[in-house]
Amino acid sequence: MWRCRRQSGRSVIFVLSVASTQEPDFAYGCTHGSCYPATGDLLVGREMNLKASSTCGLRRREPYCIVSHLQEQKKCFHCDSRRPYDPYSNPTSHRIENVITTFKPHRKKSWWQSENGKSDVYLQLDLEAEFHFTHVIMTFKTFRPAAMLIERSADFGRTWQVYRYFAFDCESTFPGISQGPLRKVDDVICESRYSDIEPSTEGEVIYRVLEPAIQIEDPYSPNIQNQLKITNLRLNLTKLHTLGDNLLDSRTEIKEKYYYAIYELVVRGNCFCYGHASECAPIDGIRDDIEGMVHGRCVCKHNTKGLNCEQCDDFYNDLPWRPAEGRNTNACKKCNCNGHSNQCHFDMAVYLATGNVSGGVCDNCLHNTMGRNCEICKPFYYQDPTRDIRDPGVCVACDCDPDGSLNGGICDGHDDPSLAMIAGQCRCKDNVEGPRCDKCKPGFFGLSASDPCGCQPCKCDPRGTVSGSSQCDPVSGDCFCKRLVTGHSCNQCLPEHWALSHDAGGCRGCDCDVGGASDNQCSMETGQCHCRSHMIGRQCNQVESGYFFMALDHYIYEAENGSVFEEREYQPGRPVSWTGTGFARAPEGGTLEFAINNIPYSMEYDILIRYELQMPRDWEEVRVMVIRPGPIPTSSPCGNTIPADDLLTVSLPSGARFVVLPQPVCLERGVSYKLRVEFIRYADRNSIITSTNAFVLVDSIALLPRYSSLEMFTAGDPASVTRKQSYERYRCHETAKSVSRPQMSEVCAKLITSMSALINDGALPCECDPQGSLSSECDVRGGQCRCRPNVSGRRCDECAPGAYGFGPSGCKLCECSLEGSQSRFCERYSGQCLCRAGAFGQRCDGCQAGHWGFPNCRPCECNGHADECNQRTGACINCRSNTAGEKCDRCANGYYGNPTLGLGSQCRPCPCPEGPDSGRNFAASCYQDNRNQQVVCNCNQGYTGPRCDECASGYYGDPSKIGGQCQPCRCSNNIDLSDPEACDKHTGQCLKCLYNTEGPDCGVCKSRYYGDASRRNCRKCTCNFLGTEHSQCLSREDCVCQRATGQCQCLPHVIGQTCDHCAPNYWNLASGQGCESCGCDPDNAYTSACNEFTGQCQCRVGFGGKTCKDCQENHWGDPRVLCRACDCDPRGIESSQCNRVTGHCECKQGVSGVRCDQCARGFSGTFPDCKPCHQCFGDWDRIVQDLATRTKVLTDRAKELQTTGLTRAFERKFKELEDMLAQVRDIVNARNLSLVSSSALFLSLRAQITETTDTLNQLEGDLTAVQDSNYEASNALSTLEREAKELNLNSDQLNRQLDILKNSNFLGAYDSIRASYNKSHDAEHRANRSTTDIPSTVSRSADTRKKTERLIAQKRDDFNRKNAANKRTLTDLNAKAQNLDIKKINEKVCGAPGDAPCVDSPCGGAGCRDDEGKRHCGGMNCNGAIAVAKNALDRSKHAEKELNKAMGVVEELFKQAQEAKDKAQAALEKASDTKNKADHSNNDLRDLIKQIRDFLMQEGADPDSIEAVASQVLELSIPASPRQIQHLADEIKDRVKSLSNVDAILEQTQNDVLKAEKLLLDAKKASAVIIFLKIQSETTARERDLNDAMDRLGDLGRQIEALKTKRANNSLYAARAEEMATMARDKANEAKEILDGELSDKYRTVQGLMENKAKTMQDAKQKAERLRDEAKELLKDAQDKLQRLAELEKDYEENQKVLEGKARQLDGLEDKMKAILNAINKQIQVYNTCQ
Repeated sequence: MWRCRRQSGRSVIFVLSVASTQEPDFAYGCTHGSCYPATGDLLVGREMNLKASSTCGLRRREPYCIVSHLQEQKKCFHCDSRRPYDPYSNPTSHRIENVITTFKPHRKKSWWQSENGKSDVYLQLDLEAEFHFTHVIMTFKTFRPAAMLIERSADFGRTWQVYRYFAFDCESTFPGISQGPLRKVDDVICESRYSDIEPSTEGEVIYRVLEPAIQIEDPYSPNIQNQLKITNLRLNLTKLHTLGDNLLDSRTEIKEKYYYAIYELVVRGNCFCYGHASECAPIDGIRDDIEGMVHGRCVCKHNTKGLNCEQCDDFYNDLPWRPAEGRNTNACKKCNCNGHSNQCHFDMAVYLATGNVSGGVCDNCLHNTMGRNCEICKPFYYQDPTRDIRDPGVCVACDCDPDGSLNGGICDGHDDPSLAMIAGQCRCKDNVEGPRCDKCKPGFFGLSASDPCGCQPCKCDPRGTVSGSSQCDPVSGDCFCKRLVTGHSCNQCLPEHWALSHDAGGCRGCDCDVGGASDNQCSMETGQCHCRSHMIGRQCNQVESGYFFMALDHYIYEAENGSVFEEREYQPGRPVSWTGTGFARAPEGGTLEFAINNIPYSMEYDILIRYELQMPRDWEEVRVMVIRPGPIPTSSPCGNTIPADDLLTVSLPSGARFVVLPQPVCLERGVSYKLRVEFIRYADRNSIITSTNAFVLVDSIALLPRYSSLEMFTAGDPASVTRKQSYERYRCHETAKSVSRPQMSEVCAKLITSMSALINDGALPCECDPQGSLSSECDVRGGQCRCRPNVSGRRCDECAPGAYGFGPSGCKLCECSLEGSQSRFCERYSGQCLCRAGAFGQRCDGCQAGHWGFPNCRPCECNGHADECNQRTGACINCRSNTAGEKCDRCANGYYGNPTLGLGSQCRPCPCPEGPDSGRNFAASCYQDNRNQQVVCNCNQGYTGPRCDECASGYYGDPSKIGGQCQPCRCSNNIDLSDPEACDKHTGQCLKCLYNTEGPDCGVCKSRYYGDASRRNCRKCTCNFLGTEHSQCLSREDCVCQRATGQCQCLPHVIGQTCDHCAPNYWNLASGQGCESCGCDPDNAYTSACNEFTGQCQCRVGFGGKTCKDCQENHWGDPRVLCRACDCDPRGIESSQCNRVTGHCECKQGVSGVRCDQCARGFSGTFPDCKPCHQCFGDWDRIVQDLATRTKVLTDRAKELQTTGLTRAFERKFKELEDMLAQVRDIVNARNLSLVSSSALFLSLRAQITETTDTLNQLEGDLTAVQDSNYEASNALSTLEREAKELNLNSDQLNRQLDILKNSNFLGAYDSIRASYNKSHDAEHRANRSTTDIPSTVSRSADTRKKTERLIAQKRDDFNRKNAANKRTLTDLNAKAQNLDIKKINEKVCGAPGDAPCVDSPCGGAGCRDDEGKRHCGGMNCNGAIAVAKNALDRSKHAEKELNKAMGVVEELFKQAQEAKDKAQAALEKASDTKNKADHSNNDLRDLIKQIRDFLMQEGADPDSIEAVASQVLELSIPASPRQIQHLADEIKDRVKSLSNVDAILEQTQNDVLKAEKLLLDAKKASAVIIFLKIQSETTARERDLNDAMDRLGDLGRQIEALKTKRANNSLYAARAEEMATMARDKANEAKEILDGELSDKYRTVQGLMENKAKTMQDAKQKAERLRDEAKELLKDAQDKLQRLAELEKDYEENQKVLEGKARQLDGLEDKMKAILNAINKQIQVYNTCQ
């Protein structure tokens, strides 16, 4: 089989390749394998499809010449291609069709030819179909192109690919294109063999698509087929071959020699049929009678079709189309559709899925069949197992219910036991059963076609169905529910139930709180009841945050609010037995009235009276009367009340604290009542004991809701009965009677909670007062808020008895004095106690103003400087007149004097240097010395001087300025504070930093020091010079480090604070360049670390070398393979260690050999006594070496010639010869020389060649002389080499010694050697400079010495004379100094008598020093020279400032004068320019007139010329009119006149200067006035600020009063709104109760009366209608009032927000007012100290 495939491939290659001339073997034809049409010339018959971009003579007759006709007489011809070629009538036509092979006798007489000189020309063949292209042959008449390329297209010209490039110079013509060799068939390369200039005619260009030299493994591969396939072929000729003359001469006759011309063009190929046709037929429209034409339409075999047999025939698509290959036809296979279709297509996916067996897919299957081969029935049909698959009736319709079966009624299409398929069987949906799938399964219902499962599951909730069954009605789907469950799916609870579960009943009751919930309905999922307002929790039995449940006695009415009351104070730790602030005192026969207007719910209430009876017997009779606002409507809840029900009588037992009236009273919501309590009689009139002043203390009354009036207790259902029984059993009503509450049971708490929610329609808001309570939340039961200290009330909205000042921090205790006050209670707002006679103060605990010592008061003793004193100690308060002390008997700090009454003087400010409130007082105190009456200042720290106006040592600043002060010098505590020069006294800059610190604040260590400067621990850097960057060191001992840490800047791989050792795995610190890596072999060394000094790694056994990468010591080789011992003769080696790689020993000088056991070349003797040879050996050896080198060069040259050839070696010479030949050819062509002139030229050339040969011979002689010189130089070089060897020996010895030194003590040796070297080098350098430099140090020193000696000799006498004179002068000065009187000098200089000691002298003197150690001379009130000089200096400074200002004015005037001068100069220059232009124009005009005159005076001037000149002169016009000229002249005059103003300007400037000087004098005089005016203006400004502040204070007061009024009005409006809201709410509830209860009751009553009393039926009906109308009106009224209530609540909230904003604004204004008052007080103090 392999042999068959190989032979077939070779035959195909023969067919496709042009290299073989054999024809393909068609013995088998197309029946047994692939077949191919015959190959032919594709140009035959396609003349019209062949075109050229350029053809000569198409438009006109054109000449051309032939270069190769040099020897012929006729060299130029004509081309005329306007008509086709004819050998007789038109032989000069050279159209493109001439290249097609015809085999006629005139083949060489016709050709195609391009236009002259045109380089870019292409020939293109357009084929009508796809063809196999094998090769092309072009035969040129002229030179072949210097560059061309062949392109092809396989898509009819849409895209093009290059086959091959051809060029004489591929690299320059087609850069970037490979030049081969060809490795693959489709490689695109450039070749040069068809682009030479020779031959000049009949040169061929041959291109084969498939090169025979390239082995093709698969000739049918897509790559090969694509390479052969073409639809278009294009030959691009891009460059002409020329002889170069066209570059020098661009004439047309030169271009006539250069063009393209082709004799013959052969394009071989055949019809492209992919091996499926052996012949081709013409395509439609193509002639079929042309002999030799290769047609393009294949006559297809193997069941294929198409122009190129590129498709399978119809219904033959079972296999993929493929080209025929050898003996394999790859014929298309017929589809198998089982007789149900005659159409099919090929599907590659199907083909691959069948394992490359079948890919045909049938189309349009008939007889209800489908599938790839029409082998299965369509949906809704099944295959009858009794019939053949090709039977037209094999498919039978299904019989399935479409609603219950899958896919709308599809049944099993055929029998398949493996898949459990039975032909015709219906496939039911998941929830359907039955043969036809027409009924639901158990547990499902509702058969439907739209349901994907057929039937729906019963959806019965197992929690709500009986026994948890999922069965339901198969049609309706209704489930069977439990007792408390309902719904289609039993998934809902009955009303008033929730929590569906698996319980027996299914659901639980809602159990909503009877009062907190509006009904007993709840959410089925969460059980959440419908809560009333502000009620929360599932059962609505809890309240929201900020709300509470009321207690039974919530509605309390205090008795002390409207009568004489007795106030009680709370006793800490004792229970309170009353409410409110105390009790009302009710005498016998007295009356108390209570206003009741906040009834929350219309019902019956028990009246509770709380009291305190301080009489021995019971109070006999108390009458209680309910006063209603009017008659009670019969339809109201209290409509059955009679007047007797509102009048009750009760007695007050003496041993009790409360009593409940025997009968309840009915009160309605929204109605205001008055409750009058009359205390009729204390005791029975018939009793023996009577009292005329009997009274009772009444605390309060309370309304207790009566439980029997609420439906939650009286509805009659079991729940209400249970609640009533529990309420009575636990005596819940009793818990609210006493003030001190007993512990309430949980049952009562729950019932009372429900009652509260029902009565109040939800929870009540806490409304805790934000100022008096600790939180906005209150106690859930009762609503008591958490009060601040000394605050009481449920809402914490008032002070407790005995406290006052209700505010954000609570209330303050009155703390009234027991000695001075009448009671322990005080006024609620001010806290003022009620004082006894003689007591004063808020607490009645002090004396009146100006007295002290309560209760024995006596006058204060304050020396007239204070009006008040401490009430207990008598110490004076607020001493005036700058006094202080308990009795205002001494001056305050900053003042001096004796303020004692009658004896002292006024306290004056300490002049240190100014008073205390001046901002320039720097003394803690001062005093006046009794002896000299001088004021002595006690300076603050940091100040010094008699007036504390200087900064002490260690301080800086300028206290002489306003606001100036002395501050400590910020020198980080690193200066001597006693040194006055340690820091600058003005700027504070540190000048003398100590402790090795520096910087403006001595805050950092000095350079080359480190540490913390603030702790005085700066230490010198100790950097190792070898490991530190040398740029950081000035010397070996002086390096820079980081100032904070002391870290030196280390070299690479050096570590340590002082850079004193290498990093791990590094060594050689001594190098001074950083440490080097150890480089230890990771496998051969124990660790990666090495010796820090030598770099030696710790090698394992068997390894050596510094890095352990070599063999061990005295061994060589590869340690990974084998190590051998060094075999060296110890007598001839330098070291016992041989070369570790080669094993060569390291020989001594003059020794050689592998073992160093023989004398080296150039040495003689017997080893080891080797001596250098004679000098001649070196000379001859050098000659021999030179010859060897030359021989090697010649050998290399010969090898190059063998490789590249002779042409390559002499390419340059050949190029020169070609250039010379080209010059000769140009000369011949240009001059057209004859044979004789050419011979003469050749003779001259030969003479030149002879002359060149002589020159070469002469150069050769010179070369010999140069060689001799070179020989002598070589001898000298040998001598130098011997000396160099000796130097190398010495260097090696020194290196060995250096290594020994390094290994022994490398640091010491290195340091000493380096130091010695530096010293030696410096000394040598200095010594050399001192002697060799011109002038040198020695010579300069000698000259200097000589000059010095001469000067000494010359000046000796003069020096002696002057020395003697100076001595005499010094003696005289000494005598005068002895006579000086220091006392007078002190008095004149310092200003005080000179005989006073320094301690007593305020002006100081010579040798005197102040407290800070400074010299003391002069001061305040001192008139010495120093004081005068200082005053003069101050005045001069001030004068200097004023002069500077005046000079500024003068400079400004000078600038103005200079500007005027500049403008004048510019005007002058402009005028001069104008004058120059005018002069120049006049000169030109004169010259022109002179020329005209000369012209007219000439004899040869003709009349015409004269007339022309005259015309031109008349045409000339003056550039301006006379008026313009006059204007210009006037302007020039004005500019010139303006120049005269310069003197005036300068004179004016002089006046301005004098004026400035006068201003300066006036300024000096006015300085004092200005200072006074400044003080006056400042005083006026302060007064104005004070007035403004007082005005603002008044405005603030008025605003505060307005805010108070507005707040009171808002509170009143809020109270009214609340009252109206309460009334509206009550009326609404009343209306609702009327509608819900009483109306129906009345209606039933009327209905009964109708039955009993027929005569009154009409009246009762009318009354009922009136009641209904009244109820409607009440309801409407209630709705309106509710809406009004909402609006009022909104207005109230807005007013509350405004009120809060005003309160915040008020707080801010208060702060501002305090700040203004403080500023006023400060200004008052300032003005009080002014003198």
